[in-house]
Amino acid sequence: MPDPAFDADVAIIGYGPSGVTAASVLGSRGIRTVVFERAKDIYARARAVTVNDWTMRCFQSLGLDDALKAGMDETLGLRWITYDGHVVNQMRFPPGMSAMGHAHSFSIYQPIMEQTLRDGAARYSDHVTLRFGAEVTDIRQDADGVTLTSTDTSDGTVLTTRARYALACDGGSSATRERLGVKMIGDTLDTRWVIIDAKVKRWWPSRHILTFWSDRARPVVDIALSMGNHRWELPLRPEESDADFDTHDKLWRVLEPMGVTRDDIDIHQHAFYKHHIRHAERWREGRVFLLGDAAHLMPPWAGNGMQSGIRDAFNIGWKLIEVLGDRLPPSVLDTYEIERAPDVERYTQMSIGLGRIIKQELSPEEIAAMQAASAGPDAPSPLLELPALTAGWVTGDAGETSAVGKIIPQYEVATNNGLRAMFDAVIGNGFVLLGDGVDPRALMTTDQIAGWDRLNADYRVVASPDRRSEYADDIIDLHGRLGVWMRGYGARVIALRPDRFVAAADPTGLSVPG
Repeated sequence: MPDPAFDADVAIIGYGPSGVTAASVLGSRGIRTVVFERAKDIYARARAVTVNDWTMRCFQSLGLDDALKAGMDETLGLRWITYDGHVVNQMRFPPGMSAMGHAHSFSIYQPIMEQTLRDGAARYSDHVTLRFGAEVTDIRQDADGVTLTSTDTSDGTVLTTRARYALACDGGSSATRERLGVKMIGDTLDTRWVIIDAKVKRWWPSRHILTFWSDRARPVVDIALSMGNHRWELPLRPEESDADFDTHDKLWRVLEPMGVTRDDIDIHQHAFYKHHIRHAERWREGRVFLLGDAAHLMPPWAGNGMQSGIRDAFNIGWKLIEVLGDRLPPSVLDTYEIERAPDVERYTQMSIGLGRIIKQELSPEEIAAMQAASAGPDAPSPLLELPALTAGWVTGDAGETSAVGKIIPQYEVATNNGLRAMFDAVIGNGFVLLGDGVDPRALMTTDQIAGWDRLNADYRVVASPDRRSEYADDIIDLHGRLGVWMRGYGARVIALRPDRFVAAADPTGLSVPG
């Protein structure tokens, strides 16, 4: 029964990628959510350019992966070349599905993607209230909740809203963060960059390969966006200013050296920006949490700025659902930054390293080592590594040799009645304990079972396709890969969180994390 003292359980400030994702996660589980968004329309300029298999797996849990893929193109590879055609480095994404159950990488056109996300969130209108044209002008907290004051930008109407928690998804210049007194740590780089967005008229050689033009004076990001769009990002030289590129005609002098002509594209917009390497000194202030750019800003080279905000939303989302449902204590919310900050830092450092390549800041020896490491179709790449937790809401060791903290791969499996499906579709979006050929409860104590029962956990057997199934809800491990993965960490039973990370495993204990 809703508490009349609260207008909503969660208030979301900002309805960009992080905000709309959070609204969908919460709304899909019946959490009363209110969204404040100052702008009435989706921001028309494309900013982010890519999503990867992990992000797509997150969207799969909302049933949006197919709809989103309809507006995306699979990314086939990357290359770093000089203007004279010398290949500094290159990377081809392996064909087919990754261990996450999707292609490794997709190029996007952000306005289209955001519209699809908003259409998806509209499914939960019974639980999610959208207030467009509403600017949050004040936020105050007490022991029980958050009080937000908002102003309607069209008529000046002032509204007070009471919520239990609030999510600040209002971007890098977050007014919420400023009101909370949370400082940003790090740097904004001096160099100013110009972004050029265009519509493709005629194909040119290797347009589909994401290209980094490596040059000390004029490094360029050259990327095919989906839906017939293309993007270039390039730095202004010290002697240049915005005025040198203030018209589309002036942009051709930087596009033509890359072999692009007026016959190939129509420029439809351009903008200027600077790179940031900054993060909030803390991501939580009382009952308010910072997500996405409000919490962290990174250079664009690894393509994970927007995606990191989306993953923030999934992480804090499932935890709020459990806390608001009185199934987990509020202390679980303290693990949000603990779990997300190391991953954001990993991608930030990856971005900085890739930026060094494009700006030709590596020595010949470093380039040679990098080329040797990336040789061959099966060479590992940090861009393809599966995510892992080093600490947080887990039981026992989250070290390299443990299943704890790892995200479980998603393979094709079958149900007991012979239907084939992807793993996540079979296990659902809740807590699940998996036993490798054994009922998980056979290896658990009574107290452990009671703890997971309080979380409405499911118990499933990962069964071999070569044996007769014993239970109606067995997961048939069609290709044997799930069992191999578990045994590789010495685990017979693992406990999965809603985000598919392993919370516990039998070698280090199957109790619900404290």
